[in-house]
Amino acid sequence: MRIISGKYKGKRINAPKGLPVRPTTDMAKEALFNILNNGYYFDEISVLDLFSGTGNISYEFASRGTEDIVAVDANAKCIKFIEQTSQANSFNIATVKSDVFTYLQRVPVQADIIFADPPYDMSVEDFAKIPELIFTNGLLKEHGVLILEHSKHTALSQLKNFSHQRKYGGSIFSFFTATDI
Repeated sequence: MRIISGKYKGKRINAPKGLPVRPTTDMAKEALFNILNNGYYFDEISVLDLFSGTGNISYEFASRGTEDIVAVDANAKCIKFIEQTSQANSFNIATVKSDVFTYLQRVPVQADIIFADPPYDMSVEDFAKIPELIFTNGLLKEHGVLILEHSKHTALSQLKNFSHQRKYGGSIFSFFTATDI
């Protein structure tokens, strides 16, 4: 994987083999950050990266100046890799080893951007639990956005707080907001 922009633009980060991950493609990540760049100053926001896997999205935010990043994943090897990569590059990424659903039920913190990249084969019912928990528990700051990455075979436009979606290859980013931004 490669960091697209910011202080570490072009830097390659190689995840160890055997991690149960599917990193967001560079094309999709670049398109996503072009969208976010129009609405946020990266050095002024907080980010919650759910199902963070290799930390790909967290590194991109860190390279662009975001200081308040929390990466959550249930896999201990993924968390260890994110911690090692963060330390080696002086990224300010806090890690939490936890089941995402459990974490969302107990976390009292709000974020400007919540990015979730769950396994593509997760059920629509489980996908639906993510925005439900985030909005019920008030985890987005005012004018915040939840971005759910999912397969083109998963439809989420019927969920409450759905705003719009963008398609990039086989991946879709569905955006959810409490208010129009």
